[in-house]
Amino acid sequence: MYKSLDRVSERRSLLSIGILFFVFGFFTWLNSILIPYFRIICEIGWFEAFLVTTAFYISYFLLAIPSAILLEKTSLIKGILLGLGLIVIGTLVFIPAALSRSFPIFLLGLFLQGAGLTLMQTASNLYVTLLGSIDSAAKRISLMGIANKIAGALGGLILGGVLFGDTKPQEIQNFLSQLGGSERINYLDQLAHSIISPYLIMSILLIALMFIFYAMKPVETRAKTQKHKYSFKGIPKHSWLGFVAIFLYVGAEVIAGDSSVAYAQSTNLQPLLLCIGNFCIDFSTPHYFTSYVMTGMIIGYLLGIILIPKYISQEKMLKIFSIIGIIITIAILLLPTHLSVYTVPLLGFAHSIMWPCIWPIALRNADEKAEMVSALLIMGIIGGAILGPFFGWLCDKIDMQYAYSILIVSYLYLIFYSRVGERVRQSETN
Repeated sequence: MYKSLDRVSERRSLLSIGILFFVFGFFTWLNSILIPYFRIICEIGWFEAFLVTTAFYISYFLLAIPSAILLEKTSLIKGILLGLGLIVIGTLVFIPAALSRSFPIFLLGLFLQGAGLTLMQTASNLYVTLLGSIDSAAKRISLMGIANKIAGALGGLILGGVLFGDTKPQEIQNFLSQLGGSERINYLDQLAHSIISPYLIMSILLIALMFIFYAMKPVETRAKTQKHKYSFKGIPKHSWLGFVAIFLYVGAEVIAGDSSVAYAQSTNLQPLLLCIGNFCIDFSTPHYFTSYVMTGMIIGYLLGIILIPKYISQEKMLKIFSIIGIIITIAILLLPTHLSVYTVPLLGFAHSIMWPCIWPIALRNADEKAEMVSALLIMGIIGGAILGPFFGWLCDKIDMQYAYSILIVSYLYLIFYSRVGERVRQSETN
């Protein structure tokens, strides 16, 4: 089904796919800034604000199978270029959305961005998994994850700085409460228009990236004559369980990553300054918190690269990091709020190795069903679309701190799935 590559071709292909993972991370983790931003400019509650995750992630469920079919009928490069084109359109939709301050139009733009990412991720995750030994796939995906999370950290810092600057959203809300009539509308319009320039710049850079990626041309590893029947029939049981694992993992990751800024904003944090000469950084600045989550994930990825598979199997790593997730969640629930808010970014470390470990477990022994399993796992990303708004609903009903309790369900299932992976690997070697 897949052709072996020489070392030079493999590295060139990984580099070009790494660029795509950078794009994935940049756009995915902007949601943590957009959620509180839309809540202010569109004057909506937390439940509505977390519909950002629904609009963005539901495309993964709706378009994963069509994306797999399209990629089979065209090619990896053409599919990725089309995906980048969809993201460009989605970013440009933000311009009329900002001018009209329309939340539904913003959601449309996010759906189109998610659609483009679906097309690219359906190809790239399978590509990286099967580019070498299945037992070292978590290492390769971890390398891609580093590019993804560096982009996520940068995206949050850049967009957060542009939209909020040094002003905390609570201060904006307090100022708005003192305005009325046309003054309030004009101020909200001014805030909404501040998003136009960054998204216009992003669209231009994406167009440039389309030309760069076309010039790099990663090697196509699929056999050109291979034809696939797109049917769920015959997919291994552990692959279906992998769909549930991705669903719960992505839901947990979205909650931790996209709520970290909002949780920090809702807490009256005291300044936490680090000064070097005349240069000072306030680590309590809310829009920095996404970067803290990404930093934790990068540390976890590096551990995975070092340890898997030489010292520990990817199945055992999944179990260990799921247990760490439970411990951190309990700390979030029990610690005082001013300490609990700094514990949420630690979930980034716990989540880091989960995606790289779930994919090879689900794809083991998939054989000719590998493309369908890949699409199935991409469909599991809808967990972010469902669990994100559910978390937002809980935040409206109870304190945000205690809404994090739903994460424990995800981690318990992932411990179970790690055992499934161990049994599948053992049956393969027997």
